[in-house]
Amino acid sequence: MPSTRRRGSGGGLLEEARELLAARGAASPPARVPPWLGRGAARQPGIGRFLDHTLLAPEAQKDQIAALCDEAIRWELKAVCVNGGWVRRAAGLLAGSPVLLGTVAGFPLGATASATKAAEARLAVESGAAEVDLALPLGPAKSGDWSYVEADIRAVVDVVGGATVKVILETAALEPVQIVAGCLAAVRAGAAFVMTSTGFHASGGATVEAVTLMRHAVGPAFGVKASGGVRTGELALRMLAAGANRIGSSAAAAMTALLGRDAAPLGLLLEPYLSRGDAVTAR
Repeated sequence: MPSTRRRGSGGGLLEEARELLAARGAASPPARVPPWLGRGAARQPGIGRFLDHTLLAPEAQKDQIAALCDEAIRWELKAVCVNGGWVRRAAGLLAGSPVLLGTVAGFPLGATASATKAAEARLAVESGAAEVDLALPLGPAKSGDWSYVEADIRAVVDVVGGATVKVILETAALEPVQIVAGCLAAVRAGAAFVMTSTGFHASGGATVEAVTLMRHAVGPAFGVKASGGVRTGELALRMLAAGANRIGSSAAAAMTALLGRDAAPLGLLLEPYLSRGDAVTAR
């Protein structure tokens, strides 16, 4: 686990990122159900408790939001994730269920002002959201202004109370050292998760390689969410084996064999992916 002590400059964070990247050995899959999935995970059925059922299309309509929430409850998923305009409605639909409500801030570009992201996140939490997926400011990240990136994340963390903040790195648009630096910035700013992708960037979505690198950067106790192009149960399982402990997908309907109490135990489902280390790209 990287140190969470705050440094005064983005240069210090980038230096630490380089050191972490250099110290990384050849990735090898864990021999058993990995610790980031929690104690007792091997015996529990399916992958539903790790899945965010997502509908972030701009043309989403109220009947689709209702179906999303109904499916999440029926399939016993972890959360739904909707755009901010749907938060209040989704909160009502999920009331009384264990399904968490997530939303997005600064999405999908990450280029809005920090104060705007913070206001958006605060309003969403006040309306019932328990989680906020925050888009990283890519311009400052790619130019090496990690102090700005860390402050941008902290501006949101500071206004959402106990809500979970997940930082979308847009990993396909970053170099490996930038991915590690983004992870360190998220940890230091008080976020709870790092995420791979918005699913809207031309560079692509989640990869097993990126998830493995993110897990290396944050250690076993921090959250890693694979999102963007995870459309099959097989790929979701590979992401969990590689380092994710949350999956964001708009394709849960294609994974129903892995959902609910009748699904096979997670340990059995993961077994083929814990014995090999082939990198897979979500497209």
